[in-house]
Amino acid sequence: MTRPDAAGPAWMPRLIFASGAVCLGLYLIALIGFPKPNGRVLTGDATHHFVQLRSLVYDHDLRFQNEYIEIYGLQDGYVPGTEWVFYDFTPTGHVRNYMPLGPALLWAPLYLIGSGVLALGALMGLTPWPTGFERSLQLSPGVTGIIAVTIAAWLAWRTAKAIYGGMNASLAVAGVWFGSHVLYYALVSPAYSHTASMLATTLVVAHWWHLRQHPSLRGFATAGALVGLASLMRWQDALFVLLPVLEAVRLPGSVRQRGAAVAAIGVAWLVVFSPQMAVWQVLYGRAFTVPQGAAFMKWTSPSLLEVLFSSMRGLFSWTPILLLAVIGLVTFMRTHRRTWLPVTMVLVVSWYVNAAVADWWAGEAFGARRFLSLFPLLVIGLAAWLSSGHTRPSPARVWIVGAGIVLNGLLLLQYQVYMKGWSHLAPYPEGWDGLWLSRFVVPFRILRHWFLE
Repeated sequence: MTRPDAAGPAWMPRLIFASGAVCLGLYLIALIGFPKPNGRVLTGDATHHFVQLRSLVYDHDLRFQNEYIEIYGLQDGYVPGTEWVFYDFTPTGHVRNYMPLGPALLWAPLYLIGSGVLALGALMGLTPWPTGFERSLQLSPGVTGIIAVTIAAWLAWRTAKAIYGGMNASLAVAGVWFGSHVLYYALVSPAYSHTASMLATTLVVAHWWHLRQHPSLRGFATAGALVGLASLMRWQDALFVLLPVLEAVRLPGSVRQRGAAVAAIGVAWLVVFSPQMAVWQVLYGRAFTVPQGAAFMKWTSPSLLEVLFSSMRGLFSWTPILLLAVIGLVTFMRTHRRTWLPVTMVLVVSWYVNAAVADWWAGEAFGARRFLSLFPLLVIGLAAWLSSGHTRPSPARVWIVGAGIVLNGLLLLQYQVYMKGWSHLAPYPEGWDGLWLSRFVVPFRILRHWFLE
């Protein structure tokens, strides 16, 4: 068993926050250098979270039609693919919105500050009165997302450091952050819900680790509240309730004490998750629902192997460094035997849920993005794999993690070049040739294009 290096490298927190600052700088530079048409900053899923935020703050309602018309530029009527904005209403007469409420709530502080600054400028005659769609306000989700990833990385490092020492934890955070699809959602698309999910689940895991050693009724209530927060960010993250619940049912003492701990978890979860229930009640007429409909989940025919190994954004085929993290989690659970059941349950249920989604590949994505909720456990697992019973990783394992980071960087470069429209320089990462071989050729094609053509 590794003897933790309690102090760890003093520079690591500074390096984590410096890395977050670099991601933020590159994100802002990219938005300035490659602006989207019509002043839009947000695309994809982030759009649907943003309309919730804008509608709540500026219109004080959940009627999103005017937000979609403005952000999609539909003032003259719908264009193909956006008919639902005008015709596809929920049973309560609202425009549908499938996204969870949590990310909008997380973005709200920075969005409100930005709105206040613009309003103050308007009062001074310097700027027009804000509408809520300003480009500067559309930046708040991405900026908040990068801050969320950075804090999650710091918290995950602290948790892994307490178990496997500072150096192992430091390299583990670097490996999972920069060697997997975390990098894409911390740098290119930080306004997606995955960044908010990473922060919330990391809070859950960090608290669970402390709770195991210092159980209390207040601690179990806090755990329930944190799982409620994670459920607000992504509904599937409610599965993290397995961590505190399984700890509660194994408490020494009477059945009454264990029941009280479980009840504290449940009540706290319900209170924190209640805003989502209120939104669902307004939009769909019921407090609990699957907005996408029953066909969204194929519970009896999950794509269990495909979601892990397919070249179409399989978890391990796109980010093989995470296979080492899962192997490390087995070592972690073997050393800390009481973690076997809760951690295994979270991993297995997460695997099954992600495999059971109708589009298990998660649409257009860089890797298996729905597994990003497991970020804190993957950091612990990679730290366990690196430690091999020692407070410092072996040089060979350091090199392997470094190679994983380089491979991921090359794949991200290939993906981004293709997505920017330069398919003649970079093919889409599909099929084993396109996924594994093309990444090594793309940099040379780019150099030849810049200097010889």
